[in-house]
Amino acid sequence: MREVMPSALSFDDFLAACQRPLRRSLRVNTLKISVDDFLALTSHYGWSLTPIPWCAEGFWIERDNDASLPLGSTAEHLSGLFYIQEASSMLPVAALFADDTSPQRIMDVAAAPGSKTTQIAARMGNQGAILANEFSASRVKVLHANMSRCGIGNVALTHFDGRVFGAALPEMFDAILLDAPCSGEGVVRKDPDALKNWSVESNLEIAATQRELLNSAFHALRPGGTLVYSTCTLNRDENESVVEWLLETWPEAVEILPLGDLFPEAERALTDAGFLHVFPQIYDCEGFFVARLRKTQSIPPLPAPTYKVGKFPFSPMKNREAENIILAANAVGIQWNENLHLWQRDKEVWLFSTEIEPLIGKVRFSRPGIKLAETHNKGYRWQHEAVIALANPCHDNAFELSSQEAEEWYRGRDVYPQRSPATDDVLVTFQHQPIGLAKRIGSRLKNSYPRELVRDGKLFTGNG
Repeated sequence: MREVMPSALSFDDFLAACQRPLRRSLRVNTLKISVDDFLALTSHYGWSLTPIPWCAEGFWIERDNDASLPLGSTAEHLSGLFYIQEASSMLPVAALFADDTSPQRIMDVAAAPGSKTTQIAARMGNQGAILANEFSASRVKVLHANMSRCGIGNVALTHFDGRVFGAALPEMFDAILLDAPCSGEGVVRKDPDALKNWSVESNLEIAATQRELLNSAFHALRPGGTLVYSTCTLNRDENESVVEWLLETWPEAVEILPLGDLFPEAERALTDAGFLHVFPQIYDCEGFFVARLRKTQSIPPLPAPTYKVGKFPFSPMKNREAENIILAANAVGIQWNENLHLWQRDKEVWLFSTEIEPLIGKVRFSRPGIKLAETHNKGYRWQHEAVIALANPCHDNAFELSSQEAEEWYRGRDVYPQRSPATDDVLVTFQHQPIGLAKRIGSRLKNSYPRELVRDGKLFTGNG
């Protein structure tokens, strides 16, 4: 660290910063609520929120009231109004959208648990499409859970080694984020064991993998597209040297897009080449590295992949069937725009982004879109993820729960509201956000909240 740290920074300050507890931070999910409305809604918590300079919807948070209540157990988190995300991890997506372009097809190469994917979706306004890939099978489920909670409607999930995409999807993406697996030197404030197995040899092995991932991502990027390479580590081998390798490999096709104007005081972390090398003491956050690159021209393609994708098990829904399900969905408050198309597999009905359709047959998907419904003899069984992403809280069927009733709902219990809904099919809302569908049976609302999401322990209280 002494060797890589700029002379303007103090090594003693670095050591002191690494030993301080990390400030907690969150990002408002603007797909569901504006920043101003979020601040008004959460004012009763007594949170002290400090804006994060590089993310207009990001805040460092200090809590005064009811600090024993975990942030993840607040109503606002359960309904996807915010994401608990480390401040420096918001930098790569800020860099991806720094030039105010509107990419329509983006890939997040190493996406779990989903902080950056959900941030990208919010910046896209749920338009276009994101291919969110995760190599670890166990983390794909977590990734999907966060997509669902935050109401992401434009994402398709894959489970691959990221090194396949350059060959499988050549020049198919307008923008790519490669937040690469790394040695994690920057996260020591959050995880004191992060450096337990640290070695120079390990860093070099990781850097070799990072070069392969970066080369693959660069092949998958269209000419004129933007690629952001980032890590949460601090050594040059995994950061500057990896990007320099790409520049040396494709000197005529890579352009560095400097990040000095990304936010006020960005120059404090700016390298001579225009990258951000964030040491923990600069902004009092985790260590991070971010490089933004542009592909200026096509490069020779990689050999075509030899694996078999297999037959795609979905087919586009026919017009009459599509009309029927649109009418049925609208009747319960579920609506979507022309960016999403209806597909079916046996009794399952799905919505895929039109921007994902050109990728069909080239890669195998874990989830190619949103599962909308399952058909049965009496109609459709609407899926929770579709309700959260697509339901209109102003619909005639919407029924607002009280705070106490919402707690019962999140605990998986049937709700006995003080007043009765007007319809049998009820769109349940809280804080004017859809939280599920229910059947009115007599005086109760039959709970349909997915069992795997049911919460025990302490939940939000009072007017939360």
